[in-house]
Amino acid sequence: MADAASCAVANQTTPNGYYNIEKMMKLSLIKGAKVKICGSCAEARGLKNVQLIDGAEMSTMAELTNWVVDSDKVLVF
Repeated sequence: MADAASCAVANQTTPNGYYNIEKMMKLSLIKGAKVKICGSCAEARGLKNVQLIDGAEMSTMAELTNWVVDSDKVLVF
């Protein structure tokens, strides 16, 4: 959600010594996490048509609501 929509953008380059959110997201995906990006947030930041990392997908607030209701645990950032 919000600026976190950029976390799943593919091919991020960060200087040595800085966290690379793309690598961190990939590790979460390998462990079975689901990564969905708020479509409205992405569109507002010009990210609607950017390439996402494999396994991440655009979503909606309605889907987030259903996801939260159906889940035992949810991490949102």
